[in-house]
Amino acid sequence: MKQHQLDKLDEKILQLIANNARIAFLEVARECNVSGAAIHQRIQKLQNLGIIKGSEFILDPDKMGYQTCAYIGVLLKDANEFENVVNSLAEIPEVVECHYTTGKYAMFLKIYAKNNTHLLSIIHNKFQRINGIASTETLISFCEAFKRQIPLHDLDIVENEEDEMENN
Repeated sequence: MKQHQLDKLDEKILQLIANNARIAFLEVARECNVSGAAIHQRIQKLQNLGIIKGSEFILDPDKMGYQTCAYIGVLLKDANEFENVVNSLAEIPEVVECHYTTGKYAMFLKIYAKNNTHLLSIIHNKFQRINGIASTETLISFCEAFKRQIPLHDLDIVENEEDEMENN
């Protein structure tokens, strides 16, 4: 996968919008000392490159009644079952992430349940019915200590626009 070089303006824009996805383009422009049109063009470019994948509202699972967060390691009966298992897991709304992994587990899932009883019900009534799953191991999270975007301070930054043009 091609890595795109970003300049200092791109980095500043990404920092601002990663901290507040609802920030107005004019506020970003003021912070960056450029025009609103320049910010709009840069954000469009970053979206077209796939660097910015979208924006979203984040729901608080606890306030929505989902008090149990768990991570589940999944062992498959056969590696060829991966796609079928993923498709079945995608049908379970409480599964919010599914990662194909190395190590002990073929997959690692993040799941939210209303409580431990609900979690047990999901495991017994939904996971155990999926053909291809050999076994699972569940880890319950007590709380999320922190969550953040990827670091922006270690990026390969192009010093100026002329350097960026030469690299394209």
